[in-house]
Amino acid sequence: MRTTVQFYITYFLAILLSVLCMIFVIYWNATWRGGFAWNGSTLQFNWHPVLMVIGLIVLYGNAVILYRIPVTWQGSKLPWKLLHAGLTFLAFIFAVIGLVAVFDNHNANRLSNVYCLHSWVGICTVSLFAGQWLLGLATFLFPWTPLELRQLAKPLHVWLGTSVFVMSLISSISGINEKLFFVLSGNSTEKYGDQPAEAIFGNALGVLIFIFGIIVLRILFNHSWQRPDGHPSEVTEPLLNGRR
Repeated sequence: MRTTVQFYITYFLAILLSVLCMIFVIYWNATWRGGFAWNGSTLQFNWHPVLMVIGLIVLYGNAVILYRIPVTWQGSKLPWKLLHAGLTFLAFIFAVIGLVAVFDNHNANRLSNVYCLHSWVGICTVSLFAGQWLLGLATFLFPWTPLELRQLAKPLHVWLGTSVFVMSLISSISGINEKLFFVLSGNSTEKYGDQPAEAIFGNALGVLIFIFGIIVLRILFNHSWQRPDGHPSEVTEPLLNGRR
């Protein structure tokens, strides 16, 4: 009982930080960066941090801890598997649109693509994410996948999923820092080093993402909060034929 209460307190903090991250990234780009558009301008670029934070941090972070929620341990696992797959797929769609936004903006303004460390890590993150999602789909949702292969792939799936999330944290925080350097370094009235309001707000967003990441990893690596092994609705349940 005490362990369950501790989990839900931690999970509530994760949900609260999820909402704060979304509010902060949208407010930052709507207030200081001028809003949003889809015309190749810097207003189109503003979609990039918003979609990446919502997709790779908020949606993906909540998807990876879904199976730690005790209510998901009861009854059929299939609905939760579908929800997990749906959340991660939606996160991937957000990430792809976010990449399109930045590439369109760079191409329209004749700027180089994929030249900085942030972009290298980001491309690696999305690429690994795509492979991880396809692996999970083929291994855990297709009914013809042998049970032995599922059991063999499960630790790899968990490890890759955690790796994608850690890489997403690195990509997001480095991207926020890089953006603040770019937009404030050339401003004669507000320098990043002078800590104007935008710099403080952007740094606060990075800290929120960092704390959210720590909480998600805490949930993932607490063995007492893991789904019990051998549960009746474990990974042996196939998707299409309803067999238990």
